[in-house]
Amino acid sequence: MATATQKITLSSSRDIPFNKLVLSQSNVRRVKAGISVEELAESIARRGLIQSLHVRPELDAEGQETGLFEVPAGGRRYRALEFLIKQKRLNKTAPVPCVVSEAGDDILIDEVSLAENIERAPLHPLDQFRAFQVLREKGMSEEEIAAAFFVDAKVVKQRLRLVSVSPTLLETYAEDGMTLEQLMAFTISDDHARQEQVWEAIKDSWQKEPYTIRRMLTETTVRASDKRALFVGIEAYEAAGGYMLRDLFQQDDGGWLQDPVLLDRLAGEKLKAEAETIAAEGWKWIEVAADFPYGHTSGLRRLAGTTIDLTDEERAEREKLRDEFDALEAEYAQADEFPDEVDARLAEIEEALEAFEARPMRYDAYQMARAGVFVSIRHDGQLAVERGYVRPEDEETEGPEGDDADGASPEGGEPGGVQRAVITLGGTAAESEEDEDVETIRPLPDRLVSELTAHRTLALRDALASNPHVAMTALLHRLVTDCLLPHSTKGCLEAQVREVHFPAQADDLGESVSARAIAERHERWGDHIPAEDVALWDWLADQDDDTRMELLAHCVSFGVNALHEKPNPYGGMGVSQHGLDVRLSQADRLARATGLEMVAVGWRPTVANYLGRVTKPRIIEAVREGAGERAAQLIDHLKKGDMAEEAERLLAETGWLPEPLRMVERDAEADSAVDGAADAVDLPDFLSVDDEDDEATEEEDVQSMVAAE
Repeated sequence: MATATQKITLSSSRDIPFNKLVLSQSNVRRVKAGISVEELAESIARRGLIQSLHVRPELDAEGQETGLFEVPAGGRRYRALEFLIKQKRLNKTAPVPCVVSEAGDDILIDEVSLAENIERAPLHPLDQFRAFQVLREKGMSEEEIAAAFFVDAKVVKQRLRLVSVSPTLLETYAEDGMTLEQLMAFTISDDHARQEQVWEAIKDSWQKEPYTIRRMLTETTVRASDKRALFVGIEAYEAAGGYMLRDLFQQDDGGWLQDPVLLDRLAGEKLKAEAETIAAEGWKWIEVAADFPYGHTSGLRRLAGTTIDLTDEERAEREKLRDEFDALEAEYAQADEFPDEVDARLAEIEEALEAFEARPMRYDAYQMARAGVFVSIRHDGQLAVERGYVRPEDEETEGPEGDDADGASPEGGEPGGVQRAVITLGGTAAESEEDEDVETIRPLPDRLVSELTAHRTLALRDALASNPHVAMTALLHRLVTDCLLPHSTKGCLEAQVREVHFPAQADDLGESVSARAIAERHERWGDHIPAEDVALWDWLADQDDDTRMELLAHCVSFGVNALHEKPNPYGGMGVSQHGLDVRLSQADRLARATGLEMVAVGWRPTVANYLGRVTKPRIIEAVREGAGERAAQLIDHLKKGDMAEEAERLLAETGWLPEPLRMVERDAEADSAVDGAADAVDLPDFLSVDDEDDEATEEEDVQSMVAAE
């Protein structure tokens, strides 16, 4: 026989005049928390009493009801109503909605109070954000929302800022997949795809603190405190179309500049303008860069100029500042520390006095005719000008009779004339816009060459990973060189097989045929390889030779570095010209050995990756080489933008490649010279590619050269 389930009877509710209510001493709330009673009273006056009071009839000593009701749950609401009565905004007999429990209930009144406070669930921040957002969409301002709910306007702004977070991440937060602090860290970027990418990268990692998220989201940005940003100015950057990232949840030191390319361009333009002004002084050369490496003046002689004397007005101003400085120090000599305004004034005086001490120098015209200037940016964003440096090749030479050449005009100009300084931007001579239509073919920009060779490096990696025999030869070549020829120049393969990242890359690099092939191969191997060290060793030992060779080729391929980079003329960090020559020579050798053809892997000249990045003469030259003289004549009258687009169409199926992507014709003597310089002694015969392989690919090399040229 089934047992009948006992039904629950809920307490009744009714309106009770306020003067019949008394606050129970069994209410567990003793400490003030949340909004104040006054703020709650304002909420009740605005919206009414949203939640009823819980009351119980009061009993006298004989257990009889007195007609009053005590309030064990709802004490703050009771106090708020009491506050409104004191303000004469509510009658003391006003009916109050109450839930009435039985006087003889077995449940202790203390338990009711405790349950009412403990079981109350605070509003989830995400629900709060969504509610604020609805109110904002219905016309309420952030300040009105803050006033209506008695919170700081900053809290409303922060909650509404969550609209910039990807809906996917909001759902993750709603399911307790991340903390509120982590969610707030994502608000510094509006890029939902990047946000999700960062979360995927760190969600299973031990290192997923908010600062890690902020660092990853801003790793391609520039801080507002960066000297380039200080030099250009945030207003100028934003006026040029630059976008700022700001963090509403913590101090961000002014935010982040999201377009470093634009910032570099603006800084370069401003530096060039300053250099143009300095050029009028008559220097032979001016080298411009955002910053120069330590020791960049090493090996150069500094001219001894004459300090320009102060004028009478400047001397008087200097003495006045010194007297003010001494007076302030004497006035506050007994104080533990200077007041803020005094401290700021002393700093201003010190800066002004330092400016008087750092007087400009005067140089003779014949000195400037053989000397130059370094123009850069100081750490505080101010312009740094280092005048009067003479290069060794510009030192004075004596004539046949022993007289020096001071009277000779520079660069063959008229005696006494002012030469035009050669301004170099970051190691490359500055180009004027007027030179765009000149027929001279200038070298390709360093960044463009880096991007093109990044494509070739990726293609080489894919080709090497598909040729285990060549990969084994390349690896042995590197290892034998390291072991037997330790003083040789490193080539294009890092022996440690450390993946080389690309400092400059085109937007379409990740979508290239090579990139997709490498990613698919990497994912395929990753699905099989054990993560634990001992298990990995056992797994490798159990594989057959073909599988091991394929895996070796894949791993070795990540060490390929066929990138072109600007040699560092100052030494130290970077690659030397000789090291770069060896690297590119070995890269050509790998390309020949693997049969790599950039046309075959899908590279085509487009406006974005080449044609829109070079001068008009370069575009015409490319069309002439790829599509013929007649095609070049059809576009030579067009504006650059139209010319680039038409050239892309004309070159689409021609197989034309720019110089950095072409297969270099093998020259036995040159090859021998480079290898000899790199390795010092001949390598064993067994390390070279088989002669039969060379003969088999020789005909293919000739055909690829035809396509390239």
